[in-house]
Amino acid sequence: MDISLKSAGEIEKMRVAGKLAADVLEMITPYVVPGVTTEELDDRCLEYIEKTQHAISACLGYNGYPKCTCISVNEVVCHGIPGKKHLHKGDIVNIDVTVIKDKYYGDTSMMFIVGDETSVRNHKLCECAQESLYAGIKTVRPGSNLADIGTAIGKIARRYGFSIVRDYCGHGIGTQFHEDPQVLHYPNDLDVLLEPGMTFTIEPMINAGTWKCKVNRKDGWTVTTADHQPSAQYEHTILVTDYGCEILTLRSNENFERYVKNV
Repeated sequence: MDISLKSAGEIEKMRVAGKLAADVLEMITPYVVPGVTTEELDDRCLEYIEKTQHAISACLGYNGYPKCTCISVNEVVCHGIPGKKHLHKGDIVNIDVTVIKDKYYGDTSMMFIVGDETSVRNHKLCECAQESLYAGIKTVRPGSNLADIGTAIGKIARRYGFSIVRDYCGHGIGTQFHEDPQVLHYPNDLDVLLEPGMTFTIEPMINAGTWKCKVNRKDGWTVTTADHQPSAQYEHTILVTDYGCEILTLRSNENFERYVKNV
């Protein structure tokens, strides 16, 4: 496993990329309304990244991916391709954004409830996904084990009665979209001790029903739950610090500290 430890200069560039990614989600929030198409949201994100931020969308063209963002609606777990689909009141939607600035990547996602109203179960699913992310973040500190993240997330999912996707995971990030290590979101026996300078994503995908997923055979990207029950996800890019961790993609509307002291 080849895990890179970022220098002070690299960390500063990652802070910039992380903030840009978070800013895209804040910018797009008022436009996630009933009637809008996912393609319209994607177009707006791309224009903002390229024209306002003078940055690059990491997703566009990545292994042939055709759009700027991944927009996953209801039973879509991840990698939903924006298109002509109109959003409806009560839909739950994940928008996943990765921005490249000065060769460094910032990766983040969040859930939206279209029209601000949905079922009680969908509300709880979104709450569980965000709470799971925060629980994973709270374990990150020098000397802790990467597996602690999955253990913490597992406790939250069990309490809510939901399942954790196993087919997709978090990842190291820096000058590459996906670096070592892989970050598993369910209880596991990985043995990787964390060190200051490590940067990776935590991005638990929580399903209302089974954890099992399937990939759309036609487009090769869209991942849905095997039982067509809804799914929710939140994601942040994390830096391991001397005292805990720093959330490089924290949004201004989150009630959570950017600098987490876990030691």
